[in-house]
This record gives sequence, C-alpha cells and structure tokens, in this order.
Amino acid sequence: MSKSVIQTNEAPAAIGTYSQAVKAGNTVYLSGQIPLVPETMEMVSEDFEAQAVQVFENIKSVVSAAGGSMSNLVKVNIFLIDLGNFAKVNEIMARYFEQPYPARAAVQVSALPKAAQIEIDAVLVLPE
Repeated sequence: MSKSVIQTNEAPAAIGTYSQAVKAGNTVYLSGQIPLVPETMEMVSEDFEAQAVQVFENIKSVVSAAGGSMSNLVKVNIFLIDLGNFAKVNEIMARYFEQPYPARAAVQVSALPKAAQIEIDAVLVLPE
C-alpha cells in the first residue's frame, strides 16, 4: 500500500513533528487542527464560535487538498476544553455537514496546544 503526505498552504502548517494529513490507500488521516489562521499562524480570536469555525475551515482545506469533500469524512474527533460548548459545536457542525453525518466523538480535555478552545481531527475516505 502506498502512503503519501497531504499538505496545503490553505491550512496552518504543522507546528510539530507531524503532517497535515497522510493518505494510505483511499483513506486519509487528518491531524488535529486548532484555530490558527493559515496566513499568520495566529489564533483567529478568543471567541469560541470564531475558533470552531476556523477549525472547520482548516479541516475543509485539508480535505480539499486531499481530493475529497466534507461529505467524504467518516469519523470526526472533537476535543473541547469546555464541554459546555457542545451545543455550539453541533450548531456550527451543521453548517459543514449534511446527512448522513460522519461518526463523531466529542470529549473534554484539560488543555490544547496554544491555549486553543477546540481541536478536531478526522478520517476521510476518498471515492474510488
């Protein structure tokens, strides 16, 4: 099986020893995205909604660079520093997905890189 790295300037550059995404066969594993603005590598805002939207936009950019669409995502993992934002995540996620929705987990964590309030990683299966 071949393995290739997916990289785009439309999403934040990796800030560690990882790739934005790795494609193995027709499956693409997206690394976690936090609410960094790709052009500046700075947080979009302190506002949770703005952060969540930026993360989904970053995910969307990596998905596009891999040759897929948001409808091709099969699994989404959402990490929140405050599970009280769960309803807001659902509201924002509805802007990016239609049924059938991907499988999903949403968990509260004690901290995220660069003091982000949200991080999302995902698995994408490209059409054959």
